[in-house]
Formats: sequence, structure tokens, C-alpha cells
Amino acid sequence: MTRIAVVGGGLSGLAAAFRLRQHLPAADLTLLEARDRVGGAIGTDRLDGFTVERGPNGIFDAKPHTLQLCRDLGLGDRLIAASEGSRKNRFLFLNGRLHRLPGDPLSLLRTPVLSVRGRLSMLVEPFRRRPGNLPDDESVAAFARRRFGREAADVFIDALVTGIHAGDPEKLSVRAAFPRLPKFEAEHGSVIRGFLRAAKERRKVGAGPQRMWSFREGLQVLIDALAERLGPIVRTGKPVSRIERGESGWRVHTGGAVIQADTVVLTTPAYHQADVLRELDPELAAEIAGIWYNAIAVVALGYREADAPNRPDGFGYIAPQNTRRDVLGVQWCSSTFPDRAPPGFVLWRALCGGVNRADMVELPDAQLLRAVHAEMRVTMCVTGEPVFTRVVRWPRAIPQYEVGHPQRVDRIDRLAARHRGLILGGSGYRGVAMNDCVEQAEAVAERVVGTLLVPFLGEPAASAARVGSHPTG
Repeated sequence: MTRIAVVGGGLSGLAAAFRLRQHLPAADLTLLEARDRVGGAIGTDRLDGFTVERGPNGIFDAKPHTLQLCRDLGLGDRLIAASEGSRKNRFLFLNGRLHRLPGDPLSLLRTPVLSVRGRLSMLVEPFRRRPGNLPDDESVAAFARRRFGREAADVFIDALVTGIHAGDPEKLSVRAAFPRLPKFEAEHGSVIRGFLRAAKERRKVGAGPQRMWSFREGLQVLIDALAERLGPIVRTGKPVSRIERGESGWRVHTGGAVIQADTVVLTTPAYHQADVLRELDPELAAEIAGIWYNAIAVVALGYREADAPNRPDGFGYIAPQNTRRDVLGVQWCSSTFPDRAPPGFVLWRALCGGVNRADMVELPDAQLLRAVHAEMRVTMCVTGEPVFTRVVRWPRAIPQYEVGHPQRVDRIDRLAARHRGLILGGSGYRGVAMNDCVEQAEAVAERVVGTLLVPFLGEPAASAARVGSHPTG
């Protein structure tokens, strides 16, 4: 019987184990999670009538993978769509006030957050030629300045990076963090033309505008369904310290026990994978350890509606990191999903920290709450104190794909290929969003199946131990 050990009970590990169970129902499958709960950064707290997400706030349907996973789990009829206003209206906080982000070229011409010169520079992007001497990788900021101009890069692209990675646009790799941007430039000669073509293709297949989805009870529904479906193979409270090769396969050390496996799938954060692999392969571990993570604090605040007169119909706002404010952005949770707060109240989630303000995450709760509430008085014009608060800290939250990350992942691929039956996955390599994690989990499951078929197909063993498959080809 084939023995498979999946290390890590976040979404990546749970989804990989679920697909492995589908592909290999007779396999001896075990999932090991260090903490006493599965789900990783995904989890929902229901307190005092408020529903607070600890991590991701919903599922975007830009890719189908997570929604399809929900349907395969029998959860399709429980999915709820975010409000129409949250889809259409997103804001920047800049120069002392909220500004609605432009949704089309006409509104871009009128936006007050760019000068006339800045607007024109962005609008002529389709006519800019791609240089022939580009480096193998460039930063998000360098790419944005080259395509859209410095002003748009400093405002819109900084906000985009802040909202997804809370990272530094000058350091993040555009190929790794936003692979569609250079792909559109290469295929269509323009990022804007690429987005327009992609939107046209969505309409051709009958897909509407992209939007967010969740469950009335929060994303915990997805985690609970995965755990329930996997059943006793999920073993919590089992931290893995190292793995080694034995005579009969892999030996996975967890606590005082050793688990035997033919294949080991690591889906934990990169820093943990580096620790686990250090004795087995110091060179591989050093490459993985080079992927570092920023810190984020999620601060949920509930206010009486009467004390929150400024309640735009929208998703929330971003404060570009170059403004160095105490809050990176705020999600208007009860505007996006109305059941998130009791009647007569609103629920907002402020995100603090990131690459430029890690100091915020280290503040004591009382000081952090005071700072965030003070920001809400300025940005959202609240007049009363919050009636509900919840602080969740993620000291190592989001992997930062710095310039050179694609090349680093290629090196990790080659080094991992030296160890037959070792499969690496998780958000540290090829995408931080929920869809990316599920997509890569499915690729990992397929790679495990391919590894097991190698002896029958005659394929060289080294080619089977790679880090997933790249979503952009």
C-alpha cells in the first residue's frame, strides 16, 4: 500500500490531501498539522453577533479552483456573493480623503488622485513599446513606471501591492507577484489591452464581472468541510521537526514518533520547510529560507451605525504604503457581506503592519486599538467608540516574492529533484491567494500520482520531485 504524508494543515495541505484521496483512495494517507486546528490563516470567529475572518475575507472567482473545490465538497448551494457595491466600488485614502478607484478609462480621465500629466501617461500605455533589452526579472515598481509612468506607479500600483502583498513594490518581482502583467505585455504589447482582451474572453464564455464569494457563516465552512471529509487521516498537534531517508522510504519525525512514508508532501510555510529539510539537504534548505515573510495584524472593529455616518457602498479602502499611515487599508465587511454585523452595527477590518510598518504589529493590543480607532476617526469620520474589537496577529503572514524569486524557485525545483518522493507546495512559491493555493494543491496531487507511476512509465525519477507546476506555463 502506498504511504503518503502531507505536512501542513492549511488550505494547501487540506486541498492536496482531498485531491489525493480522490486520486488514490486506497493509499495510506496522513495529514500532520502542528497546531490544534487546521486551516492555517483561514478561520472565522463568531463573537457577540459579529462574524470576523482571521485571514482571507472571501474567495475571488478570477480563477475557478476554490469555487470548484467548494462544489466538489457539496457546498455550492451555500456560497453567497458579495454585494454589488463591493464589486464596483473600491477606494484609496489619499490627500486626506477617500477617492473611488477608477473603473474604466473615462473615470480615469476624471480621477483627482493623478495630475493631468499622470492621467495621460497612464492612458497612452497601449502605445508604449516593450524594450528589447529587459532583464530576466524586474520589480513591480520598475515595470509599472515603464508601462504607466511614475505617478500612476506611486499611487495605483503601490495600492495594488499593499492590498495583496503588503510588500515593497521596489523589491517585489513582477513575474512572481503579478505574472499576468508581464504576460499581457508580452502577448498583447500592452497591459491595458491584455486586461480588455481577458474581459472579452470572460464575456464570450458567459462569465460575468469578477466578484467575491463566501459563506453566511464565513470561510470556516470550507475548512470544516475539508476536515470532515478527510476524517481520521487529519492529525493535529503533530509538529514535524525533520524528515530523513530510511531503508524503506521516508521517515517523518513528529514529536517522539516516526511516520513511514513513500512520498512526503510539504505544504507548510517556507521557513518551516527550510527547518525540516536542513539536515537532509542544507543547500535546498538555504534556498527555501531565502523566502521571507512580512507581519500583519488584523484589527476588527464594530461600531454603531449612528456613530459611523460615513459608510460608502463598497469593499473598502487602501492607503498606499508610501504614505506610511498606521493602517494599510480597511475592509468594510458588513457592506460586503451584510450578515457580518448585527442589525444597527457595522463591522470593519483594518490591516496593519506590512513591510514598511512592522512596528504596528508589535504594539500591545490597547495601543494598537487606539491607533486604529484614531485612524477611523480621520478616514471614516466615526464619532463614537467601538463596541466590539478583535485583534489577530500574524507575525509571519505573507511570503514576499522579491526580484529573482522565479529563478530561486527554479533552483529549488532542481535541488528538490534530487530527492525522489519529496514534493514541495504551499504559498511560498507560486501564489499567495486562496485560488493560487488550491490550484497548486491540485498540481501537487497530480505530481504525487505521476511520481508513483514513474516506475511503470520509465520516466527518470529525478523529474518527478518538483515544486508544483507554474500557473503561467
